[in-house]
Amino acid sequence: MIKILLDCFGGDHSPEAHVEGALAALQAKSDLHLLLTGDEQILKAALQGHSYDASRLEIIHAPEIITGEDKPTDAIRLKRNSSMMKAIMMLRDEDDIAGMVSTGSTGALVTGALVRLGRIPGIIRPAFCPLLPTMNGGIVGVCDSGANVEVTSAHLRQFAIMASLYMEQVYGVSKPRVALLNVGKESEKGDDIRKEAYKMLSDTPEINFVGNMESRDLLSGTYDVVVCDGFSGNVLIKATEGTAVELLKKLKTDIYSKWTYKLGGLLMKSMFAKEKAMLDYQNHGGSVLLGTGKVVVKGHGSSKARAVAKCIEQAWRMEEGGLPARIEETVSRYEHFEE
Repeated sequence: MIKILLDCFGGDHSPEAHVEGALAALQAKSDLHLLLTGDEQILKAALQGHSYDASRLEIIHAPEIITGEDKPTDAIRLKRNSSMMKAIMMLRDEDDIAGMVSTGSTGALVTGALVRLGRIPGIIRPAFCPLLPTMNGGIVGVCDSGANVEVTSAHLRQFAIMASLYMEQVYGVSKPRVALLNVGKESEKGDDIRKEAYKMLSDTPEINFVGNMESRDLLSGTYDVVVCDGFSGNVLIKATEGTAVELLKKLKTDIYSKWTYKLGGLLMKSMFAKEKAMLDYQNHGGSVLLGTGKVVVKGHGSSKARAVAKCIEQAWRMEEGGLPARIEETVSRYEHFEE
């Protein structure tokens, strides 16, 4: 039985979306055991009227909530009875709990995970790795996407190793194609850090490094992993997601502008629905924090039930695939990794 903690407060749709997502995940995975952290009375009320296997679901009372306005360092120190910190502390202290999922404050989650859980031995800095859909029906992981604004070439190589193992162990991608985000595809492009990282990635046999990638090719399906610093990765993802959303809005506006377009839109309705579903982040789960001592998945703050269930599935897959142990074993081959 794989035990996963679910922080049920802090998101835009808490706790209803979390409860519904948890019940969907329990139904999908027969060897899943969930522990819901949050206000016990509120969670019990949300569970009323639902049928589920009560032997595989527990409520852990945690009445406080960490909000986006809370300073991360103060939140983890002063709000120990919050749903997020209760989950982090239980994850640290109880060996039989594999991981946790949260849609709450990103800063508090990263700070709490680093301070309370620590890093996998040999890891310099953990990194976020969200997934995006590609135009050929696949997925691409972007590592890092916000945890580390400033990086070294050694950081980037570790990100590449962790994300490559993640795609391979969790999603079955054979020899994931790893690219380095840069201002051009030529090996000599970029600043000194990117140039040095290019050499280091080329000399790392554990990864399938295929060279530099320009941001316009992110969703092309040519790459399985893109490695970058957290600032660039965050901008890359949000710009890509924003462009997709605005393009869909523009198409909808244009279709309703003429009756002939409306007729064509009606005939293509199922196709548009398919494309919208492919681009909807709710169908792709959250951003996993690679490199921490135990599995941590950060869902989008506006996650609804479907997205919460996907995040739980991600955590379950990471534990089932033995990802933390694989990361530790692979990174241990590089003694020269330093801060």
